[in-house]
Amino acid sequence: MVDLSGMNMSSAMGRNLTYGMLDMLGKAIVIGQYDDRPFPTEAELAKQYDVSRSVVREAVKMLGAKGLLTARPRKGTTIQSTDHWNLFDIDVLRWLLDRKFSLTVLRQFSELREAIEPAAAALAASAHTAEGLATIEAGYARMEAAEHGDDDPLEADIAFHIAILQASANPFYAQFRDVVTTALRTSIRFTNRFKGRTASLPQHKAVLDAIAHRRPEEARAAMAALIADVMALIADAEKSG
Repeated sequence: MVDLSGMNMSSAMGRNLTYGMLDMLGKAIVIGQYDDRPFPTEAELAKQYDVSRSVVREAVKMLGAKGLLTARPRKGTTIQSTDHWNLFDIDVLRWLLDRKFSLTVLRQFSELREAIEPAAAALAASAHTAEGLATIEAGYARMEAAEHGDDDPLEADIAFHIAILQASANPFYAQFRDVVTTALRTSIRFTNRFKGRTASLPQHKAVLDAIAHRRPEEARAAMAALIADVMALIADAEKSG
């Protein structure tokens, strides 16, 4: 239980307001609500959302740290182009999921996965501990259960892939968990358009077996084939679209 004794409740409420403002403004920026109009001034936002200017100022400062906004003297606050956004920030990734579905974004996510996950699988095959392997096996077991309606297919798939990143024993790969999670959530929105299209258990089992038997190159190839399957679907959709 959190000890609230001595806590300044107005400060706590202020933080909640700030994070609420951060979330509303960040999502609005990412989904394009301000694409055709200037970003509001601090005073306009304070009036629109009935909050203090200090709350707005702090939220805008946080959005600036995420690369979404920039403030310059006499020019006011403006929205940064997407190449300035911190795409590894968990809030930015979450807001991206609220955007209109984009094949381009899905392809870019999948290209990043192609660079990360096969290498992580190879490392996991070499470096996994008994606990790490058990976590991957648990993720696969969840995928099997999901096939019978006993688990959530997307969450089970995510658990499998995140377990591999963690089993790589490389903290830099493990830090990609939010990116991979977002990529998979985006991917499922796309693959769900194909009737009967679900994650391939045999392909995931091939990755698991290669890791379990400490065969790094087999693990790398199996993971690469799994992601290439999604890339092929994207390519077909881009051609037909």
